[in-house]
Amino acid sequence: MSGEKYVFFFGKGSSEGNASMRNLLGGKGANLAEMTNLGIPVPAGFSIATSVCTFFMEHNEYPTTLESQVVEALRKVEDAMGRRYDDVGDPLLLSVRSGARVSMPGMMDTVLNLGLNDRTIRGLIEQSGDPRFAYDSYRRFVQMYGDVVMGAEHHGFEERLAKKKAAEGVELDMQLSAKALEELVGEYKAYVHQSTGKTFPDEPMEQLWGAIQAVFGSWQNDRARTYRRLNEIPDSWGTAVNVQAMVYGNMGEDCGTGVCFTRDPSTGERRFYGEFLINAQGEDVVAGIRTPQPINRESDNGSGLPTMEATLPACYQELVETYHRLEEHYKEMQDIEFTVQKHKLWLLQTRTGKRTARAALRIAVEMVEEGLITRETAVRRIDPDQLNQLLHPMLDPSAPRDRLAKGLPASPGAASGRVVFTADEAETMAKAGTKVVLVRTETSPEDIHGMAAAEGILTSRGGMTSHAAVVARGMGKCCVAGCGDVVVDYEAEQLSVRGRVVKKHDVVTLDGSTGELFYGDVPKVAAQRGEHYEKLMSWVDEFRTLGVRANADTPHDASVAVEFGAEGIGLCRTEHMFFDGDRITAVREMILADDEAGRRRALEKILPMQRSDFVGIFEAMGERPVTIRLLDPPLHEFLPHGDAEIEELAPKLGTTFDLLKKKTQSLFEFNPMLGHRGCRLGITYPEIYEVQVRAIVEAACEVKKAGLDVHPEIMIPLVAMAKELEILRKMTAGLVESITSTQGVEVKILIGTMIELPRACVVANEIAKHAEFFSFGTNDLTQTTLGLSRDDAGKFIPLYVEQQIFPKDPFVTIDPGVADLVRIAVERGKAVRPDLKVGICGEHGGDPKSVEFCHAVGLNYVSCSPYRVPIARLAAAQAALKS
Repeated sequence: MSGEKYVFFFGKGSSEGNASMRNLLGGKGANLAEMTNLGIPVPAGFSIATSVCTFFMEHNEYPTTLESQVVEALRKVEDAMGRRYDDVGDPLLLSVRSGARVSMPGMMDTVLNLGLNDRTIRGLIEQSGDPRFAYDSYRRFVQMYGDVVMGAEHHGFEERLAKKKAAEGVELDMQLSAKALEELVGEYKAYVHQSTGKTFPDEPMEQLWGAIQAVFGSWQNDRARTYRRLNEIPDSWGTAVNVQAMVYGNMGEDCGTGVCFTRDPSTGERRFYGEFLINAQGEDVVAGIRTPQPINRESDNGSGLPTMEATLPACYQELVETYHRLEEHYKEMQDIEFTVQKHKLWLLQTRTGKRTARAALRIAVEMVEEGLITRETAVRRIDPDQLNQLLHPMLDPSAPRDRLAKGLPASPGAASGRVVFTADEAETMAKAGTKVVLVRTETSPEDIHGMAAAEGILTSRGGMTSHAAVVARGMGKCCVAGCGDVVVDYEAEQLSVRGRVVKKHDVVTLDGSTGELFYGDVPKVAAQRGEHYEKLMSWVDEFRTLGVRANADTPHDASVAVEFGAEGIGLCRTEHMFFDGDRITAVREMILADDEAGRRRALEKILPMQRSDFVGIFEAMGERPVTIRLLDPPLHEFLPHGDAEIEELAPKLGTTFDLLKKKTQSLFEFNPMLGHRGCRLGITYPEIYEVQVRAIVEAACEVKKAGLDVHPEIMIPLVAMAKELEILRKMTAGLVESITSTQGVEVKILIGTMIELPRACVVANEIAKHAEFFSFGTNDLTQTTLGLSRDDAGKFIPLYVEQQIFPKDPFVTIDPGVADLVRIAVERGKAVRPDLKVGICGEHGGDPKSVEFCHAVGLNYVSCSPYRVPIARLAAAQAALKS
């Protein structure tokens, strides 16, 4: 390791890295290097590789050659910028920032203005000619360093700042005099010593090493770990650290700082969009402390403040030319951070911009139409899970509304919930099943867990590029930001709008597409997916080879599935139909019957109901295949459990309380998941499966006579032994033949099984002799393989994922061991029956990573809930393109 290169310089038109080195230099470092190579004005600096972070995590120390490499790179930065670090006459000051290989906005730490001390401050005053600017930079540095590096509580700095403003009789930070700021520096240093027991370091190299170590260490802070867990970012990646020469947007009215997007991140519209602040540092824009100014007329945010286009026209024009170059180069929408110092434009960062799902689709489709990217690239570029934003309800335009206020439409969608004012309460209430809206003056990275738990986020301050806006868009959460009429009172736990008070736990509704806040729960309607969605999904269907079906139990579910592009039903659960209306009484009568004759009498009542259900589903699905699973759950699930229910039901069934209770108790099982259910019911009570098969076949014949070429598939669940399937297939095939012959209708009906037990996977070659298709029930296959109850394991699975015992929740993404069993079953089944149709109908059918596995293993289709169908379609196309 001693000869390994850890530090990579960039500056003055050349760099030691480039965009392809993202894994080593992190996204920020790779893009700084790339921009430097393109000749774009970037302050000189160097990136310390992610390998240093991973080395430290493994060895609890830094590589021995790191210090010398940093010193060498620092000398190059000094040469490039023409100033020296620790020079009392004209000091070079530095920033230290994190930079993982994927963007983690605000999750790790930053320290600015390194190199300032009581000696170098004089040089900064001399060079800037502005003592107030110099001491403002110094007090910001002491606050950041004291907080991030030395561990002094943030609120202690804020309290001293508030007292100083009160003493000076001013309201805003920028109104404090140079003398007051100088005094604050001393007070801040005294506070750091008081709260940490350590003296604030004056030596610039000590400051630099402290900041580097702190930023590396922030990879393991709570908010970064939470963000990684939510976004499935491996802990093992580590972060890079970027050390860069400081440039200042707060040296006067000819300076400024801002954030811009090469396209609108909310709508995807092709317009240059952003915000900036005159005479400010970068954190002022995202912190929401001051109302930002639009960079141009197209970005007007209603503030009435002058645009950058008007106040700094030459720098604005250079920024426009630069953004065109960057988007053309990266062929992707860019999120750019910039600073103007004394009329000179500097770019501090460019990265792929976070965007809403609607914007992502529009940008991808329009970039294809513009000739920037191919259709394949457009399909690869969309995150399948992001489509969720387009597939869920929006506010009903005809519903009455009680509007409280209007802010900025930071992240679209609609959300209703009870008002909470802390991230912790949001998380607690959401876990208990209560929908909440998190209300904050402005959010910070510490609120990440509450934002993830909330239905929506409302802030009274901040702009479209604030922390709340950027993080909410990335999460797909509805967000209204910068709602200036809202006054948040944390102490009283209420918000007020022009005298109207909303208390904690009152219900409000957010419209993230318009920026509006309403009192109460406003009704919602299905989302409008739009032309760009339709066009991209047409490309998706050209590329994918894996079929996508839906799990649907009713004609309504089937219709929704077809609307979302399902090519059939992969799982229709007949037991769900039994709970409706009068049916449950007939089902209970069947269960409680003392003999077969009694069961058959009750089943005759159920037959026309089931037949009608299947007719409705077949009509909704047209000529698409429909896989119907015969009765699966144990019979006791259909019976009443409490004495009050038994008391009420007994007379309806013509029996007594005691007899009904005794019968209920006789069906009790200690482990019903592994008990008398599935095909075991069909073996012991064949009349149950006979009636279900009759209902399916008679419905198919009825619909076929009406001119619809239906394709039913009868699925026998929970088979472990080939003999079970042999017996039930013979019964089923006999009924199909008898009924279709009697009705004079030819209907092709496949008979197969649901593979959900490990033994069935291992002996799939024997089972395939009696099955025309396999459908993997991976919910139960996961339970039986891992020995986990899906209903109970949720108590500890998050801990297992956090400690990396499970790579992911095995009920969300298919476990590698379960995947191997599926692979074995496919190989052994097809060895006996090459034309065996194979699919999956567990929840994994809608998980993009599991869909990729299903494509690779050679399944014919996946099946998932109707609202996951578009996600599965896109994931299947991406899997095909990847392979």
